[in-house]
Amino acid sequence: MWLYLAALVGLYYLLRWYRERQVVSDLRDKYVFITGCDSGFGNLLARQLDLRGLRVLAACLTEKGAEQLRDQTSDRLETVILDVTKTESISAATEWVKERVGDRGLWGLVNNAGIFHPLCCTEWLKIETYVDVLKVNLIGLMEVTLSMLPLVRKAQGRIVNVSSILGRVAFFGGVYCSSKYGVEAFSDVLRRELQHFRVKISIVEPGYFRTGMTDLLWSLGRIKQAWEEVPSHIKEAYGQKFFDAHHNGVKQGLLRCSTNLNLVTDCMEHALISVHPRTRYSAGWDSQFFFIPLSYLPTSLADYILTRSWPKPAQAV
Repeated sequence: MWLYLAALVGLYYLLRWYRERQVVSDLRDKYVFITGCDSGFGNLLARQLDLRGLRVLAACLTEKGAEQLRDQTSDRLETVILDVTKTESISAATEWVKERVGDRGLWGLVNNAGIFHPLCCTEWLKIETYVDVLKVNLIGLMEVTLSMLPLVRKAQGRIVNVSSILGRVAFFGGVYCSSKYGVEAFSDVLRRELQHFRVKISIVEPGYFRTGMTDLLWSLGRIKQAWEEVPSHIKEAYGQKFFDAHHNGVKQGLLRCSTNLNLVTDCMEHALISVHPRTRYSAGWDSQFFFIPLSYLPTSLADYILTRSWPKPAQAV
């Protein structure tokens, strides 16, 4: 019996491997619009797709980021300045894309732009931080998608939304997790609504990777700043020892972040060029072999595994 089961599992993965190797035709005629290309995943993906021969339309927040990207790529790649928190910027970028793709439509939209708040307890953050993160990570993603959607539908193309493993398992960074859970839900609904238009939606869920958002010195500095700005009654509730232990824990976690960003961009590329893209891509060993299995455990057991090594606040009862 076990031999038959193993054979069936092996056959399933063999068939999946064969299906996923099939690549769409005429890649050199297809346009892909990517947000957040100043650095990190977006920057690497833009360069990767440019080498592949696709027509990359890269959106950067700054002119400096756009200029640096153009210097590293071919003349096919074009850049535009985009702030996903501003409706007028999104509208202008959409018109810019429309002028370039014409009647062919937009084959790929990659919603990659995102920000992270200080890696600290939810209670330590100001409400303005919550609003800023949601504006970029969720509302901005939604608005860009809705603005570009007619162009993607015309091409019967792809939408790739960058979520996070923290959109599957929420255990720190309350508002960041909330924004990524929102991305997951929005993508699931969109995928079901657009299936009859032959538009395919994929979600990429990276684990821990070393990008600008997880820069060690920058991240630790923001934690200290957040702690210094919290009201005194919150500091008393948690205590300095808790902060010191939390600070050290974050530091150790950041030092373990993977530097191989291709694990993420390869998933994005596959979602764009494969005839049979996946619905979800778990990028990184921590994502695939720890967080995803953890997400299927009973909640109480997952809570214990995630929090068993956390320090206790000074006023814990």
